[in-house]
Amino acid sequence: MQTSVIPLIPFLSSSPNLLLILTFSIGFIHGNLPGMIYGLGAGLLLDLFYSGPFGFYSFIFVVIGYLNGIFSNIYYEEYITLPMLMCVVNEFIYHVYIYIFRFLIRGKYDLPYYLVHVVLPAIVFSLMVTLILYRFVFTASEKIDE
Repeated sequence: MQTSVIPLIPFLSSSPNLLLILTFSIGFIHGNLPGMIYGLGAGLLLDLFYSGPFGFYSFIFVVIGYLNGIFSNIYYEEYITLPMLMCVVNEFIYHVYIYIFRFLIRGKYDLPYYLVHVVLPAIVFSLMVTLILYRFVFTASEKIDE
């Protein structure tokens, strides 16, 4: 869906990162290890579909799965406020990672353009999708646990 269907929607200037949303949701609901395992799987899928060094996306997704797993013991999962905040933080971390290792190293220093035209639309779309997808993941996790 993320690499084939969503980019074809004509009015979207950016697309939500579904794998990132699922990674932090799994980490947030189930803890560090499941978040890291799902992050590794999602990162490997992105490494297969996008060019660049193998393991580039796997690293950031494992880190995001681990960091969100820390919050699984601190906050009650049914409330949507922390997952929404974590969505913004995770998208920002992900895009800063991409900016540093894809653009900054090659001498492209236009950070304000990147923030306004890439990061901000991605965060907005991801927040909208997180409202729906997090509830779906949470409900599915409860049904599986029963």
